Amino acid sequence: MNPSPSSPIQPTRTNLDPAFRLVTRGFAFLVLALLVAILGSLVDGAMPAIKHFGFSFLTSADWDPVAQKFGALVPIFGTLVTASIALAIGVPVSFGIAMFLTELCPAWLRRPLGVAIELLAGIPSIIYGMWGLFVFAPLFSEYVQPWVMDNLGGLPLVGLLFQGLPMGIGVFTAGLILGVMIIPFIASVMRDVFEVVPPMLKESAYGLGATTWEVMRNVVLPYTKTGVVGGIMLGLGRALGETMAVTFVIGNAYQLSPGLFNPSNSIASSLANEFAEAEGELYLSSLIELGLILFFITFVVLACSKLLLLRLKANEGKES
Repeated sequence: MNPSPSSPIQPTRTNLDPAFRLVTRGFAFLVLALLVAILGSLVDGAMPAIKHFGFSFLTSADWDPVAQKFGALVPIFGTLVTASIALAIGVPVSFGIAMFLTELCPAWLRRPLGVAIELLAGIPSIIYGMWGLFVFAPLFSEYVQPWVMDNLGGLPLVGLLFQGLPMGIGVFTAGLILGVMIIPFIASVMRDVFEVVPPMLKESAYGLGATTWEVMRNVVLPYTKTGVVGGIMLGLGRALGETMAVTFVIGNAYQLSPGLFNPSNSIASSLANEFAEAEGELYLSSLIELGLILFFITFVVLACSKLLLLRLKANEGKES
């Protein structure tokens, strides 16, 4: 017998929305708690060095474990310079790769090239470092560095960047290897965001007589600027925190020099080389403070990128 319409039988159903909301909120706050815990542990571990050296830790180029004199200027300099070189090399190349894959590449070649670029991102960093030390550095020291030093080393101001011994290792080599490492990450993100541009927008620009470069500059880039900046920040984060590849080719020398061919050091390389053998509270605390500085640099970079994205979003629709 069918139930009467006045008393319908409805299945009992539990409302799980509040529980689901509570669980997801817990996951979000768990990430924030981990971030705060990492920051707190770094500050606690670095406190002896902070109290002992104060602000001079950031401005001193000394690093002498025997005399208990430590300064972060050289590692900070090496980290920022190598990351800047990596971006200067990686961003234009990545943009060219993404532009070729989305606009110029034949259909039969697009997928194999895309897979090859993604495979490059999966190569361990130590492999890049070994390749840089045993393959690239000898060729660079024999064929490239002497020519650059002979032709550009005598120029005023600019020549200071190309001073040093042609050893093949140094700040420029480390930055170049980092640039090669971040290209797959940035290129993959750029390619993905370029592909989401509505074809109607590009076809309209081509119909008005625009060239491929004009379409990329005036249509694709404004439409995908958020994703492009995000990809660049992803590559920059990889360059700032890279350890093994830099350790192989930067020279690991605590010296401050404007010459890009001279050996230097980075924060990540210093931590990788010395953390396991650090003896004494002040030595270990100084290394932890280096990690805290790297944490702060990464935070500032991400904050600046977020501000840039907010500014770009606020200027949408305005005349340039």
